[in-house]
Amino acid sequence: MPEKARRKRRTAEEVAHQARADRLQSATGALSTAATAAMDEKLPWFRQLSAQDRSWIGLVAQSGITAFVDWFHDPDAHSSMPTRMFGSAPREFTRVISLHQTVDLVRTTIEMIENTIGDLLPPDDVPIVREAIHRYAREVAFAAATVYAQAAEMRGAWDARLEALVVDSVIRGEADESVRSRASALGWTGSTMGPHASGQTSSQVAVVVGRAPDGDSGNTNVADAVRHAARQHGVDALCAMQGDRLVIVLGGTSKPVEIVQKLADRFGPGPIVVGPVVKDLMSAVTSARAAVAGLRAAPAWPDAPRPVMADELLPERSLSGDGHARRQLAADVYGPLAIGDGVLLDTVSTYLDAGGSIEATAREMFIHPNTVRYRLRRAGEITGYSPTNPRDAFTLRVALALGRLLTPDASSHVL
Repeated sequence: MPEKARRKRRTAEEVAHQARADRLQSATGALSTAATAAMDEKLPWFRQLSAQDRSWIGLVAQSGITAFVDWFHDPDAHSSMPTRMFGSAPREFTRVISLHQTVDLVRTTIEMIENTIGDLLPPDDVPIVREAIHRYAREVAFAAATVYAQAAEMRGAWDARLEALVVDSVIRGEADESVRSRASALGWTGSTMGPHASGQTSSQVAVVVGRAPDGDSGNTNVADAVRHAARQHGVDALCAMQGDRLVIVLGGTSKPVEIVQKLADRFGPGPIVVGPVVKDLMSAVTSARAAVAGLRAAPAWPDAPRPVMADELLPERSLSGDGHARRQLAADVYGPLAIGDGVLLDTVSTYLDAGGSIEATAREMFIHPNTVRYRLRRAGEITGYSPTNPRDAFTLRVALALGRLLTPDASSHVL
């Protein structure tokens, strides 16, 4: 075919395409109205939205139809139209409807156009426009996936920063109503209703501290894995990496050690310390303080279980300079032994000084060995530490030394 004839034919095709595009342009208003009506008829979730949310979605649908017409005019010049069509919606769009609902929206709109263009355009235009719609719909699907992926990435980054801020506030003892509100925004309830809860909810909170995992898994991946694992066991979890330290705030369990045993592989090597259970997030600083002090003191007890409760590390924490642990040992261990005539305190002290010998203690105190046994048993019952257990005996010895240092009249109970 001669060049002149080819140019003439190309010009005729361009003119025909332009005329077809103009006819499609004139049908834009009718298509937009029909799209809104189709969504209202076929999408139950659309009818349940607020008027403002419906207007946003209608705006996106109208923008999509207009973008399709512009793209149909010149696909090369408007190649970015499928992505730009979502720019007319507010940022909250991705929070209003899910990706699945967006797919339903696109599918409904495309079906509406296919069913309507036969009444709005000449028969010769219909096959060409329908083919263009299918090509365009594919691009819109990719654009929607991109929008939601970006929104999820931004939300994930923001949530990670917010979560780190909440955990840091708990560690520093600055938990207030704003921290509770931020935690709630992250999905924290602080309570759980387990399968054996009999309808009762719990709101206990405990802070767990250990070494951060090695490798290049990244803060977000570690936190996501911890939250997912905790959720599988029916508890809430807030997680943050602080340098080489991994901190987890558990909510909704009175037995945090059992939960942490199932999360232990999320930590790096070394001790994992669980702070005492407190009533809520506002009181979590008490648990956090004990857990952090316990992690610092844990190397002094190489054979400690993993995880270990912070209160099991009271003697090591006391030796490392933890004033709270010192006062706790003096008040909760030395204090009960010193009540009354101090006979239990004297017996425990003599027993420890005698190297754990009941007979030597009996001779030193001029009493029967069975009396020594009874008193040691009573001391174990009221303090929770049995003098005949080597580990407990170490704790008692430290507690007695601290009690004598911190209690003004301690000397009156020393043999």
